Amino acid sequence: MFTWLKNIFNNPNPVPDPMKYLIVGLGNIGTEYQHTRHNIGFDVVDFMAKDAGVSFRQETHGDIAELKFKGRTLILLKPSTYMNLSGKAVKYWMEKQKIQPENLLVIVDDLHLDLGKMRLRDKGSDGGHNGLKDIHDKLGSSHYIRLRMGIGQDFRPGQQVNFVLGKWKPNEEADVEKMISKASDAVKNFTTIGLKLTMDSLNR
Repeated sequence: MFTWLKNIFNNPNPVPDPMKYLIVGLGNIGTEYQHTRHNIGFDVVDFMAKDAGVSFRQETHGDIAELKFKGRTLILLKPSTYMNLSGKAVKYWMEKQKIQPENLLVIVDDLHLDLGKMRLRDKGSDGGHNGLKDIHDKLGSSHYIRLRMGIGQDFRPGQQVNFVLGKWKPNEEADVEKMISKASDAVKNFTTIGLKLTMDSLNR
């Protein structure tokens, strides 16, 4: 499935660590985008870092935090390239950390899922999401794992951009917090019990 592995590493003889994972939360940098629907990927990895007692540091193309979980190393990434160039950061950190493609997980907002719903997939289209589109383009494949976070479609025609870049409504916040916590658990499960069992549980 991941035949494109050899194409993304500059080192002709990389030695990926099968216990190392790159967990990418998609979003936009800047205070005006904090805790918006489009930034829920950032919120998930922020939650994971805080829960593990680790901090993010500014690095090339993004903020990085590293945590240990049951013998695994989880590298959390918040790209600083803005959403439309997310693939640049993902490819850079996959190469730098020698991450196996099957150990990449991208967390992304999804208009096509109701608020609170989540879906874990090992491949698929970008669904019109510019962050996923750029990752697909930069990696040359749609075969990477993505955790889609439902944000719903509660907007009038022509208001999609304002909705996606808008803040959560007060009556949505409790559901969002539950979804973020559940997403954190799903990511950890993925790294320990594997993709299939995590998909079976989460997507049921």
